[in-house]
Order: sequence, then C-alpha cells, then structure tokens
Amino acid sequence: MIYAINYDLKRPGQNYDPLYQAIKSCGVWWHYLGSTWLVDTNLSAHGVWERLAPVIDKNDRVLVIGITKEKQGWLPQEAWDWINARTAHLA
Repeated sequence: MIYAINYDLKRPGQNYDPLYQAIKSCGVWWHYLGSTWLVDTNLSAHGVWERLAPVIDKNDRVLVIGITKEKQGWLPQEAWDWINARTAHLA
C-alpha cells in the first residue's frame, strides 16, 4: 500500500530529523513536496502512525492516508514514474 504522510509542524526550529527517519523506516519513500511524503509499505495506516507518533510534538498535525490510482498534479516526470510504478495495481 502507498500512504501519503502529510504534516503541519508547529514548532519552528525544532529538530524533526527523528520524524524524517521514522517516515523513512516505514518503507520505500518519495519526498518531492515540503510537508508530504509517499511511502510504499506493508504497514497499515495505523502501523505507520505508530512509528511517527513517538517523534512528533503534541501540537503538530499529521495525516496518513492511502492513495489510489486516481491522482493528478504538477510534478517532475521522475516523481510520476515513481508513483505510477507503485500504483499500477491499485483500484
């Protein structure tokens, strides 16, 4: 499954490297947009959240949501290649 991990980090200057490492630990990842990551993983959305929750501040906002074949946007071709290669089997 591919999940979009979107966040709004509320504490300027905070070291969010542990969050980025937690995201990367979930599976094969993609990161072209500032506060959005895509992760191709065998984890459930809850499993992804369990990895992220310990390393975020209580006032941060995070959304982990599965993606489908339906997608559109303005991205470099290499981004679309990554996405399309992993969503070809989705509904």
